Amino acid sequence: MKLKKFINYFIVAVVIIVISVLIITEDEEYLLNGISQKEYVEFDTTFNENTNKLLYLTFDDGPSQVTSSILDILESKGVKATFFVVGYKIKGREDIILRIKDEGHSIGLHSYTHDYEKVYSSHKSFLREMDKTFKEIKDVTGLSIYTIRFPGGSINRLNKELLNSIHKNNYKIYDWNACLSDGIDGDIPPDQLYEESTKVVGNYSRIILLMHCAENNANTCKALAKIIDYYVNEGYEFKTIDEDTPEYIFRIRK
Repeated sequence: MKLKKFINYFIVAVVIIVISVLIITEDEEYLLNGISQKEYVEFDTTFNENTNKLLYLTFDDGPSQVTSSILDILESKGVKATFFVVGYKIKGREDIILRIKDEGHSIGLHSYTHDYEKVYSSHKSFLREMDKTFKEIKDVTGLSIYTIRFPGGSINRLNKELLNSIHKNNYKIYDWNACLSDGIDGDIPPDQLYEESTKVVGNYSRIILLMHCAENNANTCKALAKIIDYYVNEGYEFKTIDEDTPEYIFRIRK
């Protein structure tokens, strides 16, 4: 009898452990996408829900040769996107930056180093990173760019003091409400990336879709045409992010 009880208790314990591991794994997956699922549904946004269906395709971590391939696909589909670029990657790839501009896409700032320790070491360091990338873009294109995206997103990195400093310097922040996990693992299959692109949190009338165009994002290229076709069939209009686009910011935690 005692042995039977022990076996039953053991089985229950194993089941609890397995469930716990699955839950933790799921939370880690969402955290790797930049934000936990629990907090993912809470946004500060000035978007008006009573609008036409709008989609903002956004690509982080370029420029790279993959960026060029993505531009080819966008050109073939006749849609525009926004590229949040990393400052140190611009040198030697000025032609890609100019192509983004000349083909009617928009450019945003995504820090200079993309080194989290440097970017987030202080508020001054954060702004210095954006300012350096601002100058790089200005030198290449003549454009003054004030749209920014935090590496990894603003969640748990933005507070009211930093927000005030950002706005004082005329910058505007753009997080996202749909994303691919291509920034975590470039080898994720294109079909999985496509499925991820259709999962939106919050306001469905305006979607900011986060994707990546670093050197290891070839699979994003393979998924992109299908992603575009999906949203075309759903009746979305494709737009670029510029200074007139309302900010979209993850909720600031106290």
